[in-house]
Amino acid sequence: MTYLGKIGELTLKGSNLQEFENLLKHNAADCLKGLNCKISLFAGRLYIDCDESACEKVEFTLNHLLGITGWAKTITCEKTIESIQQAVFELAKKQCEKGCKTFKINARRSDKSFPLNSYEICCEAAGPVEEIMQVDVHNPDCTIYIEVRERCFVYTDSETGCRGLPVGSSGKGLLLLSGGLDSPVAGYRMLRRGMKIECCYFHSYPYTSEEAKQKVVTLAQKLAYYGIQTYLNVIPFTDVQMKIKENAPEAWSTLMLRVCMMKVANLLAKRCKAKCIITGESVGQVASQTIENMTVTEHFAELPMMRPLCGMDKEEIIKTSEFIDTYETSILPYEDCCVLFSPRHPVLRGTVEQAEEIYKSLEVDDLIFKAYEDREIVKLTFNEEPCWKTETSQ
Repeated sequence: MTYLGKIGELTLKGSNLQEFENLLKHNAADCLKGLNCKISLFAGRLYIDCDESACEKVEFTLNHLLGITGWAKTITCEKTIESIQQAVFELAKKQCEKGCKTFKINARRSDKSFPLNSYEICCEAAGPVEEIMQVDVHNPDCTIYIEVRERCFVYTDSETGCRGLPVGSSGKGLLLLSGGLDSPVAGYRMLRRGMKIECCYFHSYPYTSEEAKQKVVTLAQKLAYYGIQTYLNVIPFTDVQMKIKENAPEAWSTLMLRVCMMKVANLLAKRCKAKCIITGESVGQVASQTIENMTVTEHFAELPMMRPLCGMDKEEIIKTSEFIDTYETSILPYEDCCVLFSPRHPVLRGTVEQAEEIYKSLEVDDLIFKAYEDREIVKLTFNEEPCWKTETSQ
């Protein structure tokens, strides 16, 4: 069985194209290790040859593989018009069984040594099919594709891919992952731009439950299906949060929590060699996400902050979360630490000067460092169950 993946944005990379193609092949091989699949890439197409028993895993991989615009399960045949006609007719019969009554042929001849051009291939291949279906080139029930390359591929029902760049082509970022809708989508959007991610979750037991932590592990696993592998760092944040509740002005408690998170993120990003910090913030969505408050948060970050959802509304975010299969997990009713002790009237337009003064008065640096040191680490991969790890085993 042969699967064909279509390369999109990568073809624009010019002299760096081979580097991106090699990374795409490496990522596909990493997902399919142990399945004896043959993976190749030639002239803008990724090919995966596999046994029938591996088809389900291959299709799952192609649905999550970043760097391809689409994929299809193909029939391969000899490069003769007779073989092409037979393959096209077999596919057309299957489409008839699904209720299709009209069709069109879309042919592409990359191998210029083939004696017929693309238009002639379409005409010759359509002949036998007209016995069972009618031609409709404008609005057909099905389209049958023919690609004459180093081999001949015939297929229909092409699936949409995730697009983007291969993971690993754009460095590494640290994702602040909560149990909500936004941060998993933010992580996915940066994965699509080729960035590896490591995740950080702030857990305030017993105010946030073990179910809330497991919810975030599940979300990180779903991101690992796109990112091949990630680590989730679970930061015990109860003591820090209680210190904020006791000593910070109530209106500033949420913003001070964000500031303390940035302090931990700085330590963690340095340890995992991340080049930026990724958050799920969207302008104006909640009180801590006004321009002024986001400026305060960013002031305490030592690395560039990426906010890929900044201009998105909730409907757009939900649509993406449904596509990446995080929506149903995100809406489970287990609250994260961000909603604990939330003030009734939070500050909307804090200043950096005020924030620095309040943070200094908290005297919370030692608690922040202890929370960082006491973190739990979960390794998540494409092929394995979540694995709790120690710092030395990472």
